[in-house]
Amino acid sequence: MHGFANPKRFLSLARWLTPLLLASGLILSAAALAWGLFVVPPDRLMGDTVRILFLHVPTAWLGMGGWAAIAVASGAFLVWRHPLADLAARAAAVPGMAFTAVCLATGSIWGRPTWGTWWVWDGRLTSMLVLLFLYLGYIALAQAVAREGGSSRIPAIFGLVGAINIPIINRSVVWWNSLHQPPSITAGNSAIDAEFLAPLLIAVAGFSLIFGGVVLARMRALLGDIQADARLRRRASETA
Repeated sequence: MHGFANPKRFLSLARWLTPLLLASGLILSAAALAWGLFVVPPDRLMGDTVRILFLHVPTAWLGMGGWAAIAVASGAFLVWRHPLADLAARAAAVPGMAFTAVCLATGSIWGRPTWGTWWVWDGRLTSMLVLLFLYLGYIALAQAVAREGGSSRIPAIFGLVGAINIPIINRSVVWWNSLHQPPSITAGNSAIDAEFLAPLLIAVAGFSLIFGGVVLARMRALLGDIQADARLRRRASETA
């Protein structure tokens, strides 16, 4: 992995991998959503409202996965000082925040007919809302550091500390009495019927590919901004 920390090697890989991930992710996601919307039968208890599952679950997964990516990249930056690791963490923040917001919105829409309310302050919903605020805080901190020229270690440390919330989200429905249903998919077991599970897994895979493509595209854009700024500074120093 150290070899890909070289910006030139990274760009040569990301140039063709980005459109591949985005295209394949869009195809899989569209197919899974169409499958879940038009083919899967209504649930015995929840009826047609269960179809939001195919959007809600992948976005919840990627909301948590996005912060896990921030934490891993931040740890790599703090240990090995790879600038691309810092860029990867910054690039994962915006799509991770977007998926978290969609997760909260779809969960609220799903909860209205299921629970009779748009929102409850239970462990799962509250910890996901905290995750959204963590994303907003990380993005603001990273932008402030980039703008003011501060140490990139500050948002990296914030990214690591914020990862404490991920296991809290995961185990919240087990630790606390909650309206939210318990985990439906665990290691080697699934409480979801095969008719729902197949398109759900395809949707998760598709949205994950989209997330990866967006992160690579944002890394390329951030790296381009840094390189352009460095060239401007070099020209300014030469003409001074």
